[in-house]
Amino acid sequence: MKLPLKNKKFKKKTRILAFSLYILSFSFLTCTMEAQASSLEELTQAAEDRKALPIESNEIENWPKGPQVEAQSAIVMEANTGIILYSKNIHEQLYPASTTKILTCLIAAENSSLDEMVTFSQNAVFSLEPGSSHMGMDVGQALTMEDALYGILVGSANETANAVAEHVGGSIEGFSDMMNQKAQELGCTDSHFVNPNGLHNDDHYTSAYDLAVIARAFFQNELLAKMSNTPTRHFEPTDTQPDDFILRTHHRLVTGEFEYEGILGGKTGYTDTARQTLVTCAEQDGMKLICVVMKEESPSQFTDTMDLLNYGFSNFEIVNVSEHETKYNIDNAGFFQTENDIFGSSKPILSLNKDSYLILPKTADFEDIQSDISYDAAGEGQLAVIDYHYNGVYVGSASIDVASNTSSYDFDTLAEPLPEPEETEEENIIFVNVTKVLLCILAGAGILILVFLIKSVIQNYSFAGRKRYRIRYNKRTKYKLKRRRDSQPPRYDDFD
Repeated sequence: MKLPLKNKKFKKKTRILAFSLYILSFSFLTCTMEAQASSLEELTQAAEDRKALPIESNEIENWPKGPQVEAQSAIVMEANTGIILYSKNIHEQLYPASTTKILTCLIAAENSSLDEMVTFSQNAVFSLEPGSSHMGMDVGQALTMEDALYGILVGSANETANAVAEHVGGSIEGFSDMMNQKAQELGCTDSHFVNPNGLHNDDHYTSAYDLAVIARAFFQNELLAKMSNTPTRHFEPTDTQPDDFILRTHHRLVTGEFEYEGILGGKTGYTDTARQTLVTCAEQDGMKLICVVMKEESPSQFTDTMDLLNYGFSNFEIVNVSEHETKYNIDNAGFFQTENDIFGSSKPILSLNKDSYLILPKTADFEDIQSDISYDAAGEGQLAVIDYHYNGVYVGSASIDVASNTSSYDFDTLAEPLPEPEETEEENIIFVNVTKVLLCILAGAGILILVFLIKSVIQNYSFAGRKRYRIRYNKRTKYKLKRRRDSQPPRYDDFD
């Protein structure tokens, strides 16, 4: 059966249209693949260029050499002391993306309670960029502050960061002012924040150093650290939030996809401009390290973080100052030096804080460290603070504390004989504050002089009184004798 001519023409046009669509689709796919290949090639080349950037900490004499990483900027900082172990462009201003949220949560935790209710406004929900991370909250719904913080740190929920900012700061702008003020209080020098979630804004930037400083404060809060180390969080329906869902963190060291011992938590971040950013904290053998990498390509942010943490834990160690310090370098004439304790076995007036410690390269000797003492930096109960440097790098400090109490020596107790002193290359030194000693001596002398003067006055007053009394008594006695003689008749003596 022959098809009508009209149907044949229709089928022919259909085949031509289908072939044209195929050609267009193939061309589009080819162009897309070429663009992606070109983009991938550009990203790979950019990563190689970043990897070749100099590492400032590798230029320090006798400092352990750190790994080459693809990050534009990277730092390893010891969390308790703030000592920098690894530095690469640490003060370069870059975009933090969602790592901004560690500051957001820190401020929220300090200015609210966990049971406060955070309500989602129209602006909080709908001011986001399309495709940005969220947890599906609607206008008018509410979460407890605790759930909101979990939503931010586990799910990186941008609308939740907005809602928390409005709840704590009154508005996004008001909260941004709080962020900049807090950053300044913590000692940040390279930052400016304009939103609580890290979505791209040219005026929203920070540095690896500032992120590490903020992370130090963040990980001192045990609850925030726990939240940032949570792989998944289950949200159940409530009266103010009707959905049942689970959030999963994107931090692959927290989930265990990249296994690493001692992970305490962290935060991921990504925008097209910022690229991959990552903040991570880990602890091994009592040393807690914070690692920040900025502007990387996935998954290098995780592998480079592990390499940097390995570098820190493998090449540095904690050194207690009081167990190694034998001599202070003090250029102040307000201290005496003596080889003997004039109080016998009494407790020392001054002591080196036993909890002070340094972070040193394992190849360094304590004798190679330079020290400087400051009296202005001393706090309550402290006489001075000693700062330690190794080849110009700050490695820690120790305080000289004033003894809070002293005990008297029991002379009825026989002391055990002292061991023979060991010969050492350096003499032990005891420091005594001349000013305080002189003040004590002058106070004691003043008290003695005052007592002497009072005693003399009392004695002189008593002596003068007794002398006046004796004079009056003698006068009365003479007067009575004279009257007695005058009242008797004259007596005549007989002469033979």
